[in-house]
Amino acid sequence: MTKERWEEILECKKRFLQNNDENPLLNPHMSKEVAASWIRSKKMGINPLKKATEPHLTPTEHRKVLNDNRALIDIVRPIINTFKDMAVLTSGYILYLCEKNGAFLLQEGDMMRVPTDGLIWNENTVGTNVHSLSMRLKKPVQLMGPEHYLVALENIIASAAPIMDESGEAIATLILSQPLVEKPWEEGFEDWRSHTLGLITSIAAAVEAQMKLNKSNQKLQESYNDLRKVNDNLMTAHNTLEATLAFIDEGIITIDRRGIIIHINQEGLRILKIKPDEIGTRNIQDFLGKHSRVMSLVSKGKKVDVEETIFVKNDEQPYVINIRPVINPSSKDVDAAVLRLNHTEKINAMVAKRSGSIVRYRFEDIIGKDTGLKKVVDLARRFAHSPENVLLIGESGSGKELFAQAIHTESRPQGPFMAVNCAALPRELIESELFGYEGGSFTGAERSGRPGKIELAHGGTLFLDEIGDMPLELQAVLLRTIEDKQVMRVGGRRYNKVDFRLIAATNRNLYNMVKENQFREDLYFRLSVLTINIPPLRARKEDIEILSKYFIETYCQKQGWKVPTLSPAAQARINEYEWPGNVRQLQNAMIYAVNTTLNDTIMAEDLPSYINLEIVPTKVDGGEDYFNDDEALSLQNIERNAIKAAMLRAENYIPAAAEILGISKSTLYRKLKEYEIQY
Repeated sequence: MTKERWEEILECKKRFLQNNDENPLLNPHMSKEVAASWIRSKKMGINPLKKATEPHLTPTEHRKVLNDNRALIDIVRPIINTFKDMAVLTSGYILYLCEKNGAFLLQEGDMMRVPTDGLIWNENTVGTNVHSLSMRLKKPVQLMGPEHYLVALENIIASAAPIMDESGEAIATLILSQPLVEKPWEEGFEDWRSHTLGLITSIAAAVEAQMKLNKSNQKLQESYNDLRKVNDNLMTAHNTLEATLAFIDEGIITIDRRGIIIHINQEGLRILKIKPDEIGTRNIQDFLGKHSRVMSLVSKGKKVDVEETIFVKNDEQPYVINIRPVINPSSKDVDAAVLRLNHTEKINAMVAKRSGSIVRYRFEDIIGKDTGLKKVVDLARRFAHSPENVLLIGESGSGKELFAQAIHTESRPQGPFMAVNCAALPRELIESELFGYEGGSFTGAERSGRPGKIELAHGGTLFLDEIGDMPLELQAVLLRTIEDKQVMRVGGRRYNKVDFRLIAATNRNLYNMVKENQFREDLYFRLSVLTINIPPLRARKEDIEILSKYFIETYCQKQGWKVPTLSPAAQARINEYEWPGNVRQLQNAMIYAVNTTLNDTIMAEDLPSYINLEIVPTKVDGGEDYFNDDEALSLQNIERNAIKAAMLRAENYIPAAAEILGISKSTLYRKLKEYEIQY
């Protein structure tokens, strides 16, 4: 799927729904089957804006449908559980079983987004969908985003495969639905699409094989002559499983109770570098270290995940091994075990992709015409192409993470962006959060351990915000990690090599902290190789009006509201205010004003009360700033007064005051203590 095709499908759908003369069948980017389904859906009067969670069967009708299809449900459920236990299905999926008319029979998955009890999907109810197309075409079908007729389904990719009976009639479908977390034209997406469609097709084939097997077993009770057919069906089921395992890009190895390899898929052969004719003669222990726990866990029937080192021909690689024992139903002994091998780097990359921060900003997203800001942006662009560490210095809310994301996007866009706020984490947790831990390292630790943010940042960027709040005892460990580019987990015995770009940020004076022995001097100089000072908003007066209008416009567009204008008096108040919370505070103030105004113009009284409390300096003819008592204010006094005003308005409720100021709760707590403000 190219970006061009994706956008053309969106435009074609928009034109088709708005214009009766538009014929999607003539669009070269459209699938003929999908286009024909759109036309049928439109003729039936399906509303593309309707909810995907209706209509429903009555409770009586729903019970009847479930009872009529009980045999099919009983076949499908254990097969789905088998695939789940093998961890073939990725996180974020939902797997549905639908009967021929579109009634939902079964739902499995770790993200139950749609209540399906009694729900019925077909072209008559929801327009174009994978179930109806798969039933009509009698083949696997995959729909992406806008190919669905309903707008509510445009954020998913759905794959369906028909379940055929012995006469070749489609009696149901299996549907695998997953959210579109990536752009369809990005690298690797096509392989993922094929994997998803192949997976649901394999599961459907396994269901068909099991249906045939069940029927064969029934006939076996009637006639011994059906034995050959039963054997054929067993072979079909076996071959289906073989095909599925070959399709999986992970090592799947079956061992007996002694560790002898009795089955292995192609990826497993590649990992262990053995030949098919060695199956039955090689022991898994030949490839494990002497301290390996695998066989001990297998013998105990433990269903666990462990990290082990695989040794192959003078090479050693870290792998996560998922152990699934096979228990003899009669003796309750362990007869065998299935091992699933995934390289640790691959697992960490998958975890980083899902747990890492979403990168939204580029340098082009930094708004402002101020000359000083433009110089800072140009400097950051140059620094982005250097491998050295970057230190961002700026007040709270000035845009430090925005700059960090922009540098990441410019330098390592394909890698993860792992952000850690050193001030937000409890002192006792920051070490395990950064460096990870081995299983059993401390009370409450996961048995299989967990990689830290540094390990997950491999190939990408580690952003340490509020670096000045990092405990002194951890600063030495961080320094060694930065210098050696390797990390050891808490409770670990070996180092893992890591490759990451470090960006640190602070709103504190680290140099003064060094002189006061609150921050390590060697770490400070290591972090500040390339330093960027981000100007506060009050130093960018010409940008205040630009940003205030931008925040109003973008917020209203997001909500689908009419964009109000700012009255001259309101704009003047905004321009005069010192904005101690910087850009973040300005954004929050504009959101407040939009929600407060009663007409198309934001008046001065619609602004947050702290802007109208006259706690900010006013201009006099001499051009100097003075308070009402003619006493000059320092920036600290301005900040102190702003905090007092926010606390007064919020009635000393910390979360509300922090929201007013546009700063984090931890920063507000620190400021209250710093200025000795009682509350």
